[in-house]
Amino acid sequence: MEKVRFGIIGIGNIGTVHARYLLAGTVSDACLAAVCDNAVEKHPAIRQLVGTLPLFSDAQEMLQSGLIDAVIVATPHYEHPRLSMLAMRNGIHTLCEKPAGVYTAQVQEMNACARECGVVFGIMYNQRPNPLYQKVKDLIDSGELGEIRRSNWIITNWYRSQSYYNSGGWRATWKGEGGGVLLNQDPHQLDLWQWLVGMPVRLRAFCQFGKHRDIEVEDEVTAYAEYANGATGVFITTVAETPGTNRLEIVGDRGKVVVEEGKLRYWRLRESETAFNARWQNGFGEPECWEVTLPVAPECSEHHVITANFAAAILRGETLIAPGLEGIRGLTLSNAMHLSTWTDDWVDLPLNEKQYLRLLQQRISTSVAKETASITLDASGTW
Repeated sequence: MEKVRFGIIGIGNIGTVHARYLLAGTVSDACLAAVCDNAVEKHPAIRQLVGTLPLFSDAQEMLQSGLIDAVIVATPHYEHPRLSMLAMRNGIHTLCEKPAGVYTAQVQEMNACARECGVVFGIMYNQRPNPLYQKVKDLIDSGELGEIRRSNWIITNWYRSQSYYNSGGWRATWKGEGGGVLLNQDPHQLDLWQWLVGMPVRLRAFCQFGKHRDIEVEDEVTAYAEYANGATGVFITTVAETPGTNRLEIVGDRGKVVVEEGKLRYWRLRESETAFNARWQNGFGEPECWEVTLPVAPECSEHHVITANFAAAILRGETLIAPGLEGIRGLTLSNAMHLSTWTDDWVDLPLNEKQYLRLLQQRISTSVAKETASITLDASGTW
């Protein structure tokens, strides 16, 4: 195989983004060989995008056509596990859009299928290659930052008007999407949060449902997490704040790192806070601190970076930046935030998956799709 022949299932907002860069030849190891969308009324517009490429309305037909080696699953969230498993069982390497699914029980099944089928399985966490977060991870993993004490992420630059939610009847409903800002906008940040500082042992969350928008699901969230070593974390998000903020702050025993406005700032303690505290006898005082300039490549979070890495993993065994099996971790955090709010209580991890699914299904049973025409939005500037 000289190039990986990709198919795409779902040519909506994000599927169109994937199609464009593959058609443009941006990924040298890959080409777009076929596309699939079950909304046949969209096919004339899709045909304008993909030209003479094979266009299917049935995913299984495309997966069994012999035309593709790999697939990008870019459908609404509930379908991610089913279509990913369908692809895997047909021997097709599978790259799934975020989130991996809506609830962790279905993603457990998807992960088990991936282990059984022996195909390359990745997830479109295109923020992981961002040099800013790569550098933060290096500071943590190398021990440079010391033991993590606290993390705070304010991620409120997701402004979405009511017209955005009116662009598709499935949007922002329990039945169609399974959640709001946590499931749609925040999967990258939830993944990065756990990728950098690990999974908490318990959390308490306060989700506001339809507070600022005429939607069923959460549009504002504040969550507090506790970790095994005593560290704490806070996660704040909304779709109704403008101007919004994207600020990640992580404090360790040996300093502090902040990522904001596309820049990384790092303050390094000359000695650890623990060591200073043990020896200091003069009351007021604190360790000597230096703000250090770190070499960081320009910010980059393009989707094609993950696709290129995925193709290289197929062709040459390159290590995946975002293995599909890890998609369950960020989803666990969002499920736990929902569950904490629904039960008005702390949630211990691992998550009680049966309890979560039972309460989700209660909401699905009363969920109502909006009467609105489906509109394809330009998602090229989103994550």
